[in-house]
Amino acid sequence: MPMPSNPNADTSDRPLLEVRDLVVEFPTRRGVLRALDGVSFSIAPGEILGVVGESGAGKSGLLEPPGRVAGGEIVLEGRRIDQLPDEDMRKVRGRSIGAIFQDPLTSLNPLYTVGQQIIETIRAHLPMSESQAREKAVRLLAETGIPAPEARIDHYPHQFSGGMRQRVVIALALAAEPRLIVADEPTTALDVSIQAQIISLLRKLCKVHGASVMLVTHDMGVIAETCDRVAVMYAGRVVEIGPVQDVIHCPAHPYTLGLMGSIPSMDGDTERLTQIDGSMPRLNAIPTGCAFNPRCTRATERCRQERPELMPAGPTRAACWVHANA
Repeated sequence: MPMPSNPNADTSDRPLLEVRDLVVEFPTRRGVLRALDGVSFSIAPGEILGVVGESGAGKSGLLEPPGRVAGGEIVLEGRRIDQLPDEDMRKVRGRSIGAIFQDPLTSLNPLYTVGQQIIETIRAHLPMSESQAREKAVRLLAETGIPAPEARIDHYPHQFSGGMRQRVVIALALAAEPRLIVADEPTTALDVSIQAQIISLLRKLCKVHGASVMLVTHDMGVIAETCDRVAVMYAGRVVEIGPVQDVIHCPAHPYTLGLMGSIPSMDGDTERLTQIDGSMPRLNAIPTGCAFNPRCTRATERCRQERPELMPAGPTRAACWVHANA
């Protein structure tokens, strides 16, 4: 007879988020397109996981109708959330999961002050009075570097610069004290001079608040400066995952190697950057075998016939047959 579970057992080593064999599909008139195909990863409490890839790789976390989860599981803090009814999922959003998007104007309602929006989020998820929520909103704006937060809390989104709006969005994402922050290209719409400030702020605040982060970006420089681990996406699948420094300095998948070679070095004397020939395949034309094989200079007949799963590749795991007999 199984022993009853111990409610006081230490679960500190349990992942905050587990994604297991996730499949996401989009039905179209020309057939079903598979945007994510058997994706698995986890995020530990307090960890920052980067998700990187070209446009069309399947790295974005957004899913709107007619998109649907067609297989796999998403487990947050031990609770499966991919099959929750809409009403229950609305309670998870904001409270358990905060979101930061690349264009802050899409996250902020132009008809309401930033304070009204942060206070509404706080009171929707936390047992606070209007005055308590306002005090918390002012503290969050101050934490994110908004000057004179007591006055700026009553300003509208259009009264902030792009960088300041993104700071407001970070405050909004942290308002209900979520355990997980999903940051989808959070610096793409900002000037280069502001990007580093926002990334540094996001990392600092999430550590202070004890939140984990899934940082989605195409910028390996941002990944290198911010993340603990990185998952490299290609054609809807994770092709390599591991500690960020190992993936950057010793890439084990040919696609990751190509990504690293396309980044200019500030202290090197390389005259030409590496180029990955070809382009990402369309969702309705994924090649047989390894999806990267038409662009890979090391492809063999096995690569063209059999699709590799993630396998040990030194300090990382890579979906490449090169490591099958290593």
